[in-house]
Amino acid sequence: MPAPTDPASLLAEVNDRLALALPRAVCELDHDDPWQLLIVTILSAQAQDAVINEIRPALFERWPTPAALAAAPQEEVEVVVKRSGYFRNKAKAIRECAQGIVERHAGEVPQTHEQLVALPGASHKTANLVLGIAWGIASGIVVDTHVARVSARLGIVKSGTKPDKVEATLTKLVPREQWIDISHRLILHGRHVCKSKQPDCGSCAINELCPASEREPIDSWQIRAEREGQLFAVRGDRAAIGMAPIPASGSGSGSGSGPKPKSASKPGKRGSAARATEDDNDF
Repeated sequence: MPAPTDPASLLAEVNDRLALALPRAVCELDHDDPWQLLIVTILSAQAQDAVINEIRPALFERWPTPAALAAAPQEEVEVVVKRSGYFRNKAKAIRECAQGIVERHAGEVPQTHEQLVALPGASHKTANLVLGIAWGIASGIVVDTHVARVSARLGIVKSGTKPDKVEATLTKLVPREQWIDISHRLILHGRHVCKSKQPDCGSCAINELCPASEREPIDSWQIRAEREGQLFAVRGDRAAIGMAPIPASGSGSGSGSGPKPKSASKPGKRGSAARATEDDNDF
């Protein structure tokens, strides 16, 4: 079947295929509630999710509420978040964000885009992500470096288009009720498959739809989507994204082993400023 020629139909087919890999929107940043999601998203700027996930337990064990973090000494917060990179600025941002939540919102994370972006450290993309994942509110499409790259390779936008322009284009082409899901499908697809360097085109679920594809597809798109879903199933928690468990070693087809939990990965050494990598966020 030839790829759809109009952008809206193309994105609809892309979303349908990636939905097989990721039935429900999921964020790879660990969190227990909207408060934690907001803070870890701020910390994740120019950092890897795996690093932030390792910082998170100590951070919220020590300062579990906005009031606690708002009253925390700057120097102590810096020590805890140091591995996130740009730690002085980030420590200041999350402390001031917590103070804003306490002073303006009685200690509760606000549920509107306008109120969220008014908090220190919370960008437009951060607000879109928090509202979508925490409350299912579609305030926009989250456009990070991965979404921008995939959109350009699909021919939806030109390479180098600014994030706000990418978002404006995508929101015109995608129905609002699909904004949350397609945001995270494109993020994870770009992070794990359609990488900046050496994209895995042969295993890509949307290979036939992509004018930038560098290799012929392997197997049917449905099989490729199922395999892609295994990459998306972070920390082995496939139930969280609505997928059946991966068969134990030797009980299924293919390699016979599921993905290793993300928490088992060893972080690389990082300096006081985060070293940008392909998997870094740009919130």
